[in-house]
Amino acid sequence: MTATSAAAVRVTAAPGVGARVLAHPAREEIRIEAVLHALSDPMRLQVVRELAAAEDELTCSRIELPVSKSTTTHHFRVLRESGVVSQTYRGTAKMNGLRRDDLDTLFPGLLDAVLAAANQQADRLGQD
Repeated sequence: MTATSAAAVRVTAAPGVGARVLAHPAREEIRIEAVLHALSDPMRLQVVRELAAAEDELTCSRIELPVSKSTTTHHFRVLRESGVVSQTYRGTAKMNGLRRDDLDTLFPGLLDAVLAAANQQADRLGQD
């Protein structure tokens, strides 16, 4: 993210004094190349599939990845900074939600097509 786009960054945090905040790109700052890069990694795609299937936000710990905690943190950061997910602290938990409305507005059909292809591939390979 460039210094000039800092004003367009959406910051989220739970209400309260001293709440930790995370920077997110504003809708107009989300770029297709960043989204495609984020979705190109199998671990990040797994996170997106789980968030898409969930009825509500999930904590990081609810999404189990077969990688180290630091690598998991990296994957969530890439997803957040690309605009694919939103992350909000609630107490000590970091809640994750899919930015479906933003992605569907900017890139109609992209998320549904990627998720359908990923689910079809998982079925074909006997994953899940």
